Order: sequence, then structure tokens, then C-alpha cells
Amino acid sequence: MKRILIPLFCYILIILILVNINSITDFLAKRIGNHNVLTISPGNEWTKDYDFKYVKNSVDYIPYSYNDLIEIYYSVINQGWAEFTFYCPEEYTDCIKDVHKISKDELVLTHINNFVHPYNSFDTIQTSITETGEVNVTVEFLYNENEIKTINKYVDDLIKEKVKADSDDFENLKRIHDYIINNTKYDVERNDTGDSQYKSFIAYGPVVDGYATCNGYADLMAIILSKLNYKNYKIATTKEEISYESNGHIWNAVLIGDKWLHLDLTWDDPVSTDGKDYLYHKYFLVTNEEMAKADTGNVNVEEHNFNKAIYQEFLTTNY
Repeated sequence: MKRILIPLFCYILIILILVNINSITDFLAKRIGNHNVLTISPGNEWTKDYDFKYVKNSVDYIPYSYNDLIEIYYSVINQGWAEFTFYCPEEYTDCIKDVHKISKDELVLTHINNFVHPYNSFDTIQTSITETGEVNVTVEFLYNENEIKTINKYVDDLIKEKVKADSDDFENLKRIHDYIINNTKYDVERNDTGDSQYKSFIAYGPVVDGYATCNGYADLMAIILSKLNYKNYKIATTKEEISYESNGHIWNAVLIGDKWLHLDLTWDDPVSTDGKDYLYHKYFLVTNEEMAKADTGNVNVEEHNFNKAIYQEFLTTNY
């Protein structure tokens, strides 16, 4: 009987090993020095190939510090990856704790999201962590294929009409700035209630519906600026920087020549009490000093109190 059972047991064991060979090798890979082979795919067509002061593209996706983790999260979103797996090395003892901290910090993730192309920005981002230090990041994108196709057609037509070879940056961007404002209304309903019939919180709103919140204005301008090969990102002032009741604010930053300048379509398209449409240029390609002057008046303005430790291109007022 033993002569039959022992070979049968060995045969079953071999079959189980072959069936689960991938799981077994993954487990061993994590146990032996935690040396794992990462799968690095190319970024998509909206990946930014340049760095910022706060976020940079990761070199090897192996974290050894909190800042390395910030760079990995930025790079995953910037590359347009729907899923990505990386590993916490044994040398980085606080890695899992720091991953938990970042993945649950909506403000940090929102700020990171502002540096990527809008088409790669996330609607939701989820992180799962195993005991062996495997970190899985899953991204749900904000824009779908049909929305991107519609917006791109609008942007291409607008650039073709408004950008002239014999005009400078200021003139070309001013024509685009004015056209968007003249053809868009601020979505007061979404701002007041959090809901609206329009997709005004993304670039689709001003393009198709003719309505936008600050997010919609900023996304559309960011898409246009990237299409025109300007280095740019979005700046967010959150509720934490504002002393009175406010949802925060978002606008654009763009590098013109060697200067980073502010560009805020929302505040150049004010909601009027007399029903008239107004077009301003108070927040069009302005420095920190010029924005501060534009914010002065009878109303205490704090919506431009952005965190300079994050948006470090504006860390100083001297360029």
C-alpha cells in the first residue's frame, strides 16, 4: 500500500507545484532579499517628460524615502498607467507606514494630480499593500475616450484659428483666453450646490456646455498650453489656506520664456450682479506681485493663497 501512496502523493505534490508555480515564485521573490523585477511600461502621449521642483519623474521606482514615494505616485499618474506595482525595500523601514500616509491624504494626492496632464489625472486612486511590502496602485481616470476626442477637436480648431505665427506668446494666449471667457459662463449652480446638469468641473463643460467651474477653466487651459508645448501645471488653493468659508480655488501656471506666470480664467470671467458679461485681464499672465495687487480691494481675497512649498516655481517673487 505504501508503495502506491508515496508515488501518488509525490505526483499530486508535483501537480500542485506546477499549477501554482507563479504564486510560489512570486512569494519566494518577495522573501529572498525583497529583490523584485518591476514592469515599467512606456508612458502615453500625454506624459510630461519634464520635472517640477515638487514632483519629479521617478528614476527606478524603488523608494528609500517619503519624497521617493511622492515621485513614484506622481510618475504613475503622469505616465497614464491604470495599474502599477512597486515594492518597499527592507532598508526603508517606514515605507509601508509612509505609503499608508500618502494614499490616505487627499490633499497631497490632489496637489500631485495638478502637475500631470488633465487627461492623465485621476478621478479616484486606490492603494493596496501586502505584508511583504508589495504596493499596488490603481487609477481611475477623470476623462473618457469620447470626452478626449471631443475636447481635442475643439482645441485643435481653436489653436488653428487663434494662434498666429507672427504673434508673440502674450498675443496668442490672450486671444485664446478671451475666446474661452466670451463663450463660457461660470457654473454658479455647481459652485453653490455641488451638482449641475453640466460637466463644468472638467474641460468638457466649457467646450460642449459653455459652462465651467474653476476646475473646468483650468483643465481646458492646461490642455491648450500642453498642446502648444508650454511647460505648465495647475495651482490649487485648498480650504486649509482660507480663513473664511470657501471650497478653494484652482488656476494655471505657465512658463513663458524664463518666468513662471499665473493665468486665472475664472477670475477674469467674473459673475456679475447686473447680468452682463465681463472680460478682464487682471489675472492674465501675471507675477506674484501683480496677482497680489489684483487681489486688493474691498473684499478680503484669499483664494490665491497657494502653498509655495508645493508650487515652488513661485517660491520667491524674484525671477
